[in-house]
Amino acid sequence: MATIHQSSTKQDILEYLLKHSQATAFDLADALDVSPQAIRRHIKDLEAEQLISLVSSVQGGMGRPQHIYQLTRQGKERLNTKVSEGLGDSYGKFAVSLLDTLAETVGRDEVTSILRKQWERKAHDYRERLGNAPLSERVATLVELRKAEGYMAECHPVPSGNSLDDNKFILTEHNCAISNVAESFPSVCGHELEMFAAVLPDCTVERTHWIINGEHRCGYLVQARK
Repeated sequence: MATIHQSSTKQDILEYLLKHSQATAFDLADALDVSPQAIRRHIKDLEAEQLISLVSSVQGGMGRPQHIYQLTRQGKERLNTKVSEGLGDSYGKFAVSLLDTLAETVGRDEVTSILRKQWERKAHDYRERLGNAPLSERVATLVELRKAEGYMAECHPVPSGNSLDDNKFILTEHNCAISNVAESFPSVCGHELEMFAAVLPDCTVERTHWIINGEHRCGYLVQARK
């Protein structure tokens, strides 16, 4: 089947739903600065492609009911595929198949050990790239590195009173670039938390949200040690 290339607005709709879980056409029109009529046309196309689905409808005043939409599994997989022409998904399936073969050959515990070593290598690479810059700069660089690997990542300082705290951040990943592997080998998620802690050794890193638990994002609270 030929790969469907999304227009910019359609892609924006998918990414908005990934970040916010659900939305109406008016929510999308307001957030994306596109007319509601155009949004509805894109929604119709995305429903036909089975990338989004209608969740429910709510009556708003005297007007037409407001339909609420969310991503389907196919929609999430589309966003989780980094490489064009569907190659990302093929690579993900190949990685899972390879790990399954290794588990049958050397045992699942040995595969877990191999995956831990891989995350340790990645943590070392990240630390070299982050250097000794202030925490805000290191977190921003980490986000850019994750984006380059296919994650829809972002970070925000945590409000403290009437100002923002430069020593406390929320790091969010709205998708999982290795979702196929994580579903079959959930230990990689624990290694990811360990990796972030190793990359930022002067901070505590705490998981706040977890896609594998059914939430629509993975989130980490990063706080400088006192």
